[in-house]
Amino acid sequence: MNDLQKMNTEISKELLHHIVPFWNELKDDRGGFYGSVDFNLNLDKNAVKGVILNSRILWFYSNVFLTIRDKAALAPACHAYNFLKRYCFDEQCEGVYWMLHYDGTPCDDMKHTYNQAFAIYGLSSYYVASGDQEALQLAYRLYHTIETKCTDSYGYREAFDRCWKLIDNDKLSEDGFDAKKSMNTLLHIIEAYTELYRADGNVEVGESLKKALCLCKSKVYDSQSHMLGVFFNEKMQCIADLYSYGHDIEAAWLIDRACEVLNDDVINAKLGDMTAQIANKVLASAFENGAMNNQRCRGIVDKTHVWWVEAESVVGFLNAYQKSGNEKYLQASLQIWQYIKDHIIDKRRGSEWYWCVDSNGKPTERKSIVEPWKCPYHNGRMCMEVIKRNADL
Repeated sequence: MNDLQKMNTEISKELLHHIVPFWNELKDDRGGFYGSVDFNLNLDKNAVKGVILNSRILWFYSNVFLTIRDKAALAPACHAYNFLKRYCFDEQCEGVYWMLHYDGTPCDDMKHTYNQAFAIYGLSSYYVASGDQEALQLAYRLYHTIETKCTDSYGYREAFDRCWKLIDNDKLSEDGFDAKKSMNTLLHIIEAYTELYRADGNVEVGESLKKALCLCKSKVYDSQSHMLGVFFNEKMQCIADLYSYGHDIEAAWLIDRACEVLNDDVINAKLGDMTAQIANKVLASAFENGAMNNQRCRGIVDKTHVWWVEAESVVGFLNAYQKSGNEKYLQASLQIWQYIKDHIIDKRRGSEWYWCVDSNGKPTERKSIVEPWKCPYHNGRMCMEVIKRNADL
């Protein structure tokens, strides 16, 4: 058994015997999935339920079915779908809310473009998995909401109140930067539109996806440093001295996936070797002692090892290896997976993955195992991407 086969076997086991069973236990019969498990594994059944979390769970179970054809995954996918459809949509003002109480009533009714994108992502995958035409119709409803309410001449506006009046973008700003627009939101619009376009090949969606990719190339990507900007003003001018290693390696493979799905020679020519340059820069900048550092902000490197950064790096470097054949990327992917096994996977009974560990591999106890941003999206997707990619090798 070679290294890739070994990784594939281990990751398949991690998905099917650890991640899936953990999330199965978090199904809430009242609707959706429970929203909080703290570091000490205390489940709060009355915690808030993030719409992002439930959209990502919908995507996760839909893709478990699509990847391994396990029909058992369709039931929790349907459960997540019914919750999203019944409680998360604002029938009066359009769009999906940001956060709900445990009973499905809104507790934060703001609208964020990032959130709309993830609902499209989940609904599109659920349509492909289930054939439910209503799910596709809801995905298009959100697509048109983004394209009519969230765009301006410079790109995508992000944060709105319930009635789509612009508000401060504090949900997607951090590190002291006041961002009007962000790379993160644009990246996940690309991700969502890729999934929607893959679902039924709609020409209009394809054109929107091309525009988003070109915006990423022209405004977000720095061709000199081979880095992506993170935070921007209204005119998509970068405002932050910040290098997000995880977002860059995630973007490298998600943009490659978008180009693959579009299969458009003009787009491929415009993007050129951008993603290869991004992957190469991240490897040189962030890979240290078998793991990925988190970010560099104002010249200071954060050497925290965050669950999603490590997971996306396994996929991103495996993708770079498949494109280039360069063994350095394969070795990085294999070493990061080893680090995840040793330090990020929580081996306590009834747990899943730690949010993060410090540079010595010690878990950060103030971070929860489940909360509105912590779900089976990054680690579950890593598992499924490795399984699918190894099948192609």
